[in-house]
Amino acid sequence: MTLPTLTIPDLAPSPARGDGHARPRPEAGGLSRRQTRVLLAAVLVVATCGILYELIVGTLSSYLLGNSALHFSLTIGGFMTAMGIGSWASQHIRSNELAWFVGVELAVGAVGGLSAAVLYAAFTYTPVFHVAMGAVVLVIGVLVGLEIPLVTRLLGGGGRVTAADLKDTVANVLAVDYLGALVASLAFPFVLLPVLGVVRTAFVTGFVNLGVVGLCLWAFRRRLGRARAGLALATLVVAIPLAAGAVGADRLADVFEEKLYRDPVVYAEQSTYQRIVLTARGGDVRLFLDGGLQFSTVDEHRYHEALVHPAMALAPRRAAVLVLGGGDGLAVREVLRWPGVEAVTLVDLDPAVTALARTHAALRAANRDALDDPRVTVLNEDAGAFIADTEAAFDVILIDLPDPNHESLAKLYSRSFYAQVRQRLGVGGMVAVQSTSPTFAREAFWSIVATAEAAELHPTPYHVYVPSFGDWGFFVGSTHAVRPERYDPAPVAPRVLSPDAFRAARTFDGDVDRVAAEVSTLDDPVVLRYYQQGWARWQ
Repeated sequence: MTLPTLTIPDLAPSPARGDGHARPRPEAGGLSRRQTRVLLAAVLVVATCGILYELIVGTLSSYLLGNSALHFSLTIGGFMTAMGIGSWASQHIRSNELAWFVGVELAVGAVGGLSAAVLYAAFTYTPVFHVAMGAVVLVIGVLVGLEIPLVTRLLGGGGRVTAADLKDTVANVLAVDYLGALVASLAFPFVLLPVLGVVRTAFVTGFVNLGVVGLCLWAFRRRLGRARAGLALATLVVAIPLAAGAVGADRLADVFEEKLYRDPVVYAEQSTYQRIVLTARGGDVRLFLDGGLQFSTVDEHRYHEALVHPAMALAPRRAAVLVLGGGDGLAVREVLRWPGVEAVTLVDLDPAVTALARTHAALRAANRDALDDPRVTVLNEDAGAFIADTEAAFDVILIDLPDPNHESLAKLYSRSFYAQVRQRLGVGGMVAVQSTSPTFAREAFWSIVATAEAAELHPTPYHVYVPSFGDWGFFVGSTHAVRPERYDPAPVAPRVLSPDAFRAARTFDGDVDRVAAEVSTLDDPVVLRYYQQGWARWQ
């Protein structure tokens, strides 16, 4: 498909002025070639910033409340609807289109630039986050919806041109608009989010909108007339809080996050993939990813012993071990306690997490520098892609991935993924999987077990109590029927998971015992629905 060509009318010299230079001939609507370029550049910025605000709202909402599919759907749907309202409302602007366009762009910069801080504050201090989210989406969407028709009319001469000229104008505007969407969709995940974070990205994007305002105030200084002074003053007023926010974004985010977490925040980072936060109080260090607790150093041994030791004890060999997830190094620490371990491959998507586990003093103390052991190889890759591509066989596979709380994680709890895991097990190889809470998400837990059964992993489910998490579930499986009664962790002498404790862990009380649950697949990730419904009952 060929994109429409951006057509800019030729310049023709007017009669020479006294200074010997030619004056550019105004185009339709009285625009010079320079002014036309300014407006087309404004369209590019309008489109780019509009998509960025959508991504900011969707990302922050998902970070604070989870369920990314829901919040991105609400953001995109609400934004597009609001744009339609703005486009419809633009027909009632019948004069002073240029002043209206500059004023609307100024308003977009103000509201959009403050949007992340407003949403953070609404979540931290009020119970009406979704009301605030809807208001932000509505206001920004309406304003962006106003902009495109206004700039199209300005470029088209305000309706005083032929149908053919209008066709070219619309083609130009749409082509630049779509280009702006591409710029935003690439810049946000690869540059802005990991480098600036969500809050600062919003402030900086607002400044970009103000840059367009300033450019228009300069390019159309005569045409704007007396309105120019008022718009310039308003721009200066808006620029002050945006500048302060951009400079102090880290501190602002810290203030909000300190209210969200029980303990003081000692480290915070926005990586390409997630928000990483460490809190500490006394001897309790906690890691949070996108607001979800990953471990507490007070009781993480209960979780990691339950994940690691059953599979390691029941495996006939444990020379080659694969750990999927667990970038904090705590599962690897437990693996390295076993004799006979020759090579451990850790696959974790986020290099920021594994780097933190290697450099932060509290994490190094917790994992006992496990990731720097010469037997350990760290790969920052997607677990699903690694399992699909590798041809290696492993004696033990430990899957320490986050809960299936959105689509990209639900695929790692699917029948096809477990079938690929089975293919990567050596003869007699064992696999253990963290499988969420049978108490808080009962149907999700048993769906995971049913899915493993469908993949012929012969799962044996069990659960343990972790005070910082609550009741937590796992399964241990293999290519053959598992003999859990043979569990003998004597070589490592675990603090909690003795043979008697493991026997008790395989017993489920009546309110968490097995219920009918469907198998989760890539096409129908029922585990995600079960998970969301289960946790919603407790929230």
